[in-house]
Amino acid sequence: MQSPLADRLRPRTLAEVCGQQHLLGPGRVFRKAIESGRVPNMIFYGPSGVGKTTVARIIAENSGMRLHKLNGTSAGTGDIKAVMAEIGTFQSRNGLLLYLDEIQYLNKKQQQSLLECMEDGTVTLIASTTENPYFYIYNALLSRATVFEFKPLTPEDVRRGLENALHKLEELDGVRIEAQPEALDALAAACGGDMRKALGSLEFAVAGAAETDGAKRLTTEAVRQVTQRSSQRYDKSDDMHYDCISALQKSIRGSDPDAAVHYLARILEAGDLLSACRRLLVIAAEDVGLAYPQAIPIVKACVDSALQLGLPEARLPLADAAVLMATAPKSNSAHNAILAAEQDLRRGKTGPVPRQLQNKHFDGEDAAQKGQNYLYPHDYPGHWVKQQYLPDALAGVRYYEYGQNKNEQAAKAYWDKIKK
Repeated sequence: MQSPLADRLRPRTLAEVCGQQHLLGPGRVFRKAIESGRVPNMIFYGPSGVGKTTVARIIAENSGMRLHKLNGTSAGTGDIKAVMAEIGTFQSRNGLLLYLDEIQYLNKKQQQSLLECMEDGTVTLIASTTENPYFYIYNALLSRATVFEFKPLTPEDVRRGLENALHKLEELDGVRIEAQPEALDALAAACGGDMRKALGSLEFAVAGAAETDGAKRLTTEAVRQVTQRSSQRYDKSDDMHYDCISALQKSIRGSDPDAAVHYLARILEAGDLLSACRRLLVIAAEDVGLAYPQAIPIVKACVDSALQLGLPEARLPLADAAVLMATAPKSNSAHNAILAAEQDLRRGKTGPVPRQLQNKHFDGEDAAQKGQNYLYPHDYPGHWVKQQYLPDALAGVRYYEYGQNKNEQAAKAYWDKIKK
């Protein structure tokens, strides 16, 4: 059985790796440290198909140490113990290097089993993960390793890898391949920075390409047929999900309707309707808030419509909501007020509800002042009368500050006049 093209074309040296020049470029500390022959404990973090496994294998195979490879999706405690059993043996005289792919799938106990040997240097760990290591990897293990982030490849990086792959395919298959430049550009742009995905699509397209005059012709149309929706990097539980949700809110908060509909489209293209609805409801209250309070019921109506319609039509009312809020005035005054009140509660700044606000009409024998003495505001001019509402310990504290927008400033002017 023939192995996938991405595996057959895997780089053998750091110089052959496409992309990651912030780590592998000439003079970079990471590359100089690796080339010095001293391999520290490392964790590679980044999306799939960007070279984490490739770089780890190159380092491991050139380290001179006894190499063990495990995958977190299938490895158990017994597999880790089998590696530890070689400590001190003749085979591990130059040290043991454990390459652990997808480490995020190991549970806490399995990760802890690596700590002692990492601490004393009997085992060097190179681990890779597609999930944020600060969320998924045990803190004690993180403190013994250095995290390096691998970034999605640029279209230029992928294009270079595709050109190299075409030459290799010609050698391996013994057939000439003529690729339209636009076809390679489209393939490089459609893979979402994932070299493995790009090579897989290339292999598929070449296999199905028409052969004329002894050459296979790779066209843009053929590439489009094998890369439909392939550029989308999104999963409802991974970092890209949270990044897109965060970008949607920050784009609306920053009053950029174009970016707002871009991130909304990415979320909906992945079929994640519920997350989009929830986030838009949050934005209406948190970021538009009292500057345009009508946005809250409007966005709620848009969300209700979207949930009734379902995808793909749901994108229309949600786009209305996103653009409306991106172009609306903004205020986070109520958001700040509730946060400030919560902080006082956590610090213990509270107290009994003032007697005039309590829901009772009987005073005990120990009451210093008899009677509720509540002043009913509707009985006074302007429907307001001065009295204490906060507990005694917080009397005079101010949590809410009027926002600098037309709506809240109008309310401020009204109450300044009433309260004088």
